[in-house]
Amino acid sequence: MIKRFFKNVSLKRDLTNGNIAGHIWFLSLPIIVTNLLQTLFNLVDMFWVGKLGPDAIAAVAMSGTILMIVMFFMIGIGAGTTALISRFIGGKENALADNTAMQSITMSFFISVLMSAAGYFYSPWLLEILGASSEVVMCGTGYLQIIFASIFVMFFLFLISAIFQGAGDVKTPMLLLAFSTLINIILDPLLIFGIGPFPEMGINGAAWATVISRAIGSIIALEILLKGRSLIHVRLSEYRLDFNIMWRIFKIGISSSAQMSFRSMMNLAIMALVASFGTFAVVAYGIGTRLEMIVIMPGFGFAGAAATLVGQNLGAQNSSRAEKSGWVATSYYAVFMVAMTLIFLAFAPFLVSIFNNNSEVVRLGTTYLRIMALSFIFTAIGMTLNRSIIGAGDTFPAMVNTFIGLWVVLIPLAFYLSKSTSLGLNGIWLAMLISSAVLALLNTIYFKSGKWKLKKV
Repeated sequence: MIKRFFKNVSLKRDLTNGNIAGHIWFLSLPIIVTNLLQTLFNLVDMFWVGKLGPDAIAAVAMSGTILMIVMFFMIGIGAGTTALISRFIGGKENALADNTAMQSITMSFFISVLMSAAGYFYSPWLLEILGASSEVVMCGTGYLQIIFASIFVMFFLFLISAIFQGAGDVKTPMLLLAFSTLINIILDPLLIFGIGPFPEMGINGAAWATVISRAIGSIIALEILLKGRSLIHVRLSEYRLDFNIMWRIFKIGISSSAQMSFRSMMNLAIMALVASFGTFAVVAYGIGTRLEMIVIMPGFGFAGAAATLVGQNLGAQNSSRAEKSGWVATSYYAVFMVAMTLIFLAFAPFLVSIFNNNSEVVRLGTTYLRIMALSFIFTAIGMTLNRSIIGAGDTFPAMVNTFIGLWVVLIPLAFYLSKSTSLGLNGIWLAMLISSAVLALLNTIYFKSGKWKLKKV
């Protein structure tokens, strides 16, 4: 069955020629499905964990924020890998693309080992510095330790997506994540509530369901790479440490890692600020951000398509086509976001109540969703152009723009509006809206300058 699913259909498509709109949909739809599956993965966890009470929901929400901190290492490796592979594929240098995949996996493995050891032992402390109550710390420590102990399999599927996306193969990661998500959906209630022969593990069961499903997906992904059933073929007989490629991945990825670290630390600061308003505020924020991912995750499809097209067309020495790809992808995502804005404004209370029907949680979550819905158009512009710039390997300006939007605008404004005005918790949401607008403006200005076209990788 695997052989039938993973045929080399994508090899027949030359992304450096033909209709750009058609290529965007060809690339973005599987990425959109992949990211919606990722969102479903998280929503399923939140749905079943929600049955255990507010403390369990808060523990999962805070654990997710912590895990985003260590993700910045993988984001950097993924960005460097995608940029290099897309340039090599665009330049018809497939052997170099294969080698890049091998080196990126090697880098991610050693980084994951270090992160796993540190995260496991410091899990309780990490929850405490976010402002978690003693009940939430007790509930969430085991969950977070299980995830940290298995961090490599958690990140491996992400890295696989980066590898295949750079090559223009978006079918493989979609199928892998679909299979993993199906396993997670089945295992969640069995391990959380102890149905049938399975032990009742509570919130820890959700962690084990996630780890097991990702591990199975990772094993299949490795088999695909080794057997050459997709665009990238890893040959162990040809494996060697290539510090030149690793350095090139690092040079591109370091700014993306920094950009991700800015976002991760921002999430920590915002979570701590939200926690100062009580557990219900944390629950509402946790539910709201996961619902918001429904509209953000499809954006990674359009943004990922733009990054791949920009990289491959720059590799083929066609910079004008690369620029047009970025603008077309941005316009498609903007139209989608306008529609989602209207839906969230109209149905916010219902959406929140799906996960928790506590009246205070619904009230706080509804306000969050309605304010953030107004930022969706800015998110579309900022995200797609940011990924287009990163796809060119020009990661430093994207990092600077992110720093300004998050740490010069968002954090100071959120603290001021929530603590020094009558807005309170709503001041945090308003600051997030303003920050999105600033990021969109900064990325638009840089993309229009065309300086990213001159970046050498």
